Amino acid sequence: MLEEDVLRAGLHEVIDATEFDGLGRRESGKVRDIYLQPGRRILVTTDRISAFDCVLGTVPFKGQVLTQIAAFWFDQTRDIAPNHLEAVPDPNVMVVRECEQLPLEFIVRGYITGVTETSAWYNYSKGVRNFCGNVLPEGLHKDEKLLRPILTPTTKLEKHDRPISRDEAIAEGLISPSDFDAAADICFRLYERGSQIAARQGLILVDTKYEIGKLDGRLVVTDEIHTPDSSRYWYMDTYEDLFKAGKEQRKLDKEYVREWLAARGFRGRGTPPSLPDEVRIEAARRYIAAYEVITGRRFAPGATPALARIEKALRPYRIADAG
Repeated sequence: MLEEDVLRAGLHEVIDATEFDGLGRRESGKVRDIYLQPGRRILVTTDRISAFDCVLGTVPFKGQVLTQIAAFWFDQTRDIAPNHLEAVPDPNVMVVRECEQLPLEFIVRGYITGVTETSAWYNYSKGVRNFCGNVLPEGLHKDEKLLRPILTPTTKLEKHDRPISRDEAIAEGLISPSDFDAAADICFRLYERGSQIAARQGLILVDTKYEIGKLDGRLVVTDEIHTPDSSRYWYMDTYEDLFKAGKEQRKLDKEYVREWLAARGFRGRGTPPSLPDEVRIEAARRYIAAYEVITGRRFAPGATPALARIEKALRPYRIADAG
């Protein structure tokens, strides 16, 4: 784990945005700046943090953590399904193949929890018992392990993600039955692998989001996988005691920021409160801890200034007709 002075210095070294020349047309997502080239994309993961579909500010070293954890998991799961990763030329950068994205996000949940309006526990606490086609029994408690993992897709091309069932997604023409079922099979197997590896490191992979695309007619795993942004992790050794006591779990993910916002009345509507430096630093600690615990490797910050480092690493990817 980084020293306190390094974390505080990181507040002044965050990557808020990029604007590189010669790499192709630039698009900006919530967290990544994307440079489009024929047949591939260059994904530069910034330090921006989002929650409840809103960009909230920055967290030191977050982009590097996400990139390196995603690369770790792509390597650990390539035998289950192919993925879009071509290269990692910089700690904050992935070069990936261009894919045709399925218009759904596939969330696999092994536990019932969450504070967002698309989460299982939020909906269950409001009386929902059929959640995305999964019939849930009465009497469940927050953070309880489900009898078996469930798949709860959401839409991904709308202003706000919307929970949707398999039958609804097919009826709306979003996806074919064969593509849905094949993607679901991949996601359940990825979750099983992720849970096994996390358990060896003393963690519970609570739930996680997958994005699936098509490349040359095959389904491939895209975006990121099993990162603290797309997944919830809890410490295994204290799970049972905290659950029985009705207390909050020890977390290694973005839920800390979501809960901080929710405690101040923000769940995605209106103007979000500004993240104080102490919250940003604590979030950075958790991201870095997630990297170190999951991978078993010590986190080493990339050289600064980061933008100059990234620009140099991407020079081989410049294209003549970029713009």
